Amino acid sequence: MANNDAQAILTHALREIPHPEMPHLSLGALGMLPDISLVDDRAKVALAVPFAEVPIKDDLVAMLKERAAEISKHLVVEVDIIVMDEEARQRFLSLAKTPRVASNPAARVKHVVAVMSGKGGVGKSSVSALLASALKARDLRVGVLDADITGPSIPKLFGATARPMMGPHGIEPVTSKTGVRLMSINLLLEASDQPVIWRGPLISRVIEQFWSDIAWGNLDFLILDLPPGTSDAALTVAQSLPLHGVVLVTSPQELAGMVVRKAAGMVEQLRIPLIGLVENMSYLVCEHCGEKLHPFGESRTAATAEAIGTDVIAQLPIDAGLAERCDAGEVEAYQGEGFDALVNRLLTWADEREQGTNREDNLASCAGCAGGGA
Repeated sequence: MANNDAQAILTHALREIPHPEMPHLSLGALGMLPDISLVDDRAKVALAVPFAEVPIKDDLVAMLKERAAEISKHLVVEVDIIVMDEEARQRFLSLAKTPRVASNPAARVKHVVAVMSGKGGVGKSSVSALLASALKARDLRVGVLDADITGPSIPKLFGATARPMMGPHGIEPVTSKTGVRLMSINLLLEASDQPVIWRGPLISRVIEQFWSDIAWGNLDFLILDLPPGTSDAALTVAQSLPLHGVVLVTSPQELAGMVVRKAAGMVEQLRIPLIGLVENMSYLVCEHCGEKLHPFGESRTAATAEAIGTDVIAQLPIDAGLAERCDAGEVEAYQGEGFDALVNRLLTWADEREQGTNREDNLASCAGCAGGGA
């Protein structure tokens, strides 16, 4: 076989490989294989990724080599990983952004909001639980999807132990004491401390199923508690679900601020609205004199917010009472300060979003009238 023919066969085979997280799209369609060359039995493949840190890079390289080996066991494949330029990245994101996972027919959710952090240990899950509880206390219909598959905390915080049951329209979420609807992998395990040792693609599929298979019902807000960082789970939520906005959580130290800026960069590149920044563990109140103490030193969060183009919408204290409530599964009973600002900002954002959606619908109707008809 001529070398040109062999290269054409190899190029077609590699570019037809489905993306592991978007199996309806091939690597070629996503622009991830801009250059493939073959000289004798040595192939050089340029693998273009949208971001420098893509958790499935090794999986993609392995897939390319396995497919090449199916064509010829004598092929030696060298994969060069490169980062897409801005034009290629935006094309990739526009293809990946289209929600490919349909919601459950019994799920009608107005606002899907992710709570995200750049690093672990900043209290993202407690903020998610407190936010859901505060919204429910204002007579809103609220659900929490625990997307932290390998480190789920939501059932513990709410004291939820019941197993989800199958209903007429799919799996029914568990309901908390006050009526918050919950879904977490921990509600499906035999024991709450059973480890979930899964790789990225399987975690992504479970998150998608929590959207497609769960009969959430009518919700004003669905809060997504994401794991730390910008890896597979966060990308799955951003690319597969109709995510409407993100709340970022940080703590006062510059280290936390540095990492949350990475998360903000991801949110910006994926073109998801950033609702605001929450500083958790901001201070503690002396039980004797009432003075606010700052155990982590001077806050850097205002500078972080300015750098990422958003506002600090809440500063939450360190409170032993909250820890006790969370350990007891009574997060809904917690009465603490600082949360009204976050809830008010979220409700204002939701109102603005609804008004913007209504304006778009009206403009679309006007355009339809203008385009023709009597």
